[in-house]
Amino acid sequence: MRAALVDRYGPPAEVRIAEVPRPGSAKGRVLVRVEAAAVTSGDARIRAGRFPRGFGPLARVALGFRGPRRRILGVAFSGVLLEPAGEMRAGEAVAGMSGALMGAHAEVASAPVTALARKPEALGHAEAAGLLFGGSTALHFLRDRARIRPGDRVLVNGASGAVGSSAVQLARHLGARVTAVASGGREELMRALGAEGFVDYTLTPLEGRRGDFDVVFDAVGNLGPADAPRLLRPGGSLVLAVAGLADTLRRRAGIHTGASPERAEDFALLMELAARGELDPLTESLGGLDAIHEAYRRVDGGHKLGNLVIRPAD
Repeated sequence: MRAALVDRYGPPAEVRIAEVPRPGSAKGRVLVRVEAAAVTSGDARIRAGRFPRGFGPLARVALGFRGPRRRILGVAFSGVLLEPAGEMRAGEAVAGMSGALMGAHAEVASAPVTALARKPEALGHAEAAGLLFGGSTALHFLRDRARIRPGDRVLVNGASGAVGSSAVQLARHLGARVTAVASGGREELMRALGAEGFVDYTLTPLEGRRGDFDVVFDAVGNLGPADAPRLLRPGGSLVLAVAGLADTLRRRAGIHTGASPERAEDFALLMELAARGELDPLTESLGGLDAIHEAYRRVDGGHKLGNLVIRPAD
């Protein structure tokens, strides 16, 4: 099978397309023919060896010193089962995430059965693959950690990216009143996604802004606990989706950090919302495996809109 390989950390040009053996069988995992795979900010950080503050040494111990031991990156995908998985039959369309073993940037990937959900017929493979990374992150932090309630005022910083665009829509779906922070050219889109307030960070930097929000969701990584008192009401919650090591390890009331679980039931909910038109995946499909270089360049640029996917099966 063909796959995108990262032999050593570096720029997008370091990624090469090559023939490799299919993944082997493993207990609790199944093989999926990958129709679409997301290229995310998490993939880009691993490819470049560029990690949130403080995580560098630990990440290289876990992932590899000169390059990732798991040379095929990618975790979020949609495709077709090549073997039965629980109650699902071979040939069924599914979407999910592949966990720490990654491997989704290939024609065939191995994934945990517990992290796979049936793909609705009304939802395309590209939209399903694009939705899961940002959608599951936003859902976990908003619903399970910050526990937003109808009427809460929510600020989403970095509202036009993969995580932020899902956060705007899911917060609105949960009944919150949302203010989106993005560049001015994206105001119309943010309001179409459900934001009732908008901040153009190029004109009004958050560093000088005060607020009275119940939840501040930072999808960018340029806010920290020190910003909470001027942006949050007493008892409010600050979500740091891209937190450094110190903020991740230090437990403080109202500060939410860490990784999001990969749960089939969450994926199924997100896809059902998208299939009903209640959640826009904001997905752009760039082409086959060879398009991964362009995808990484766009992610590295820091201003991509929504989600980027490649089509390994093309």
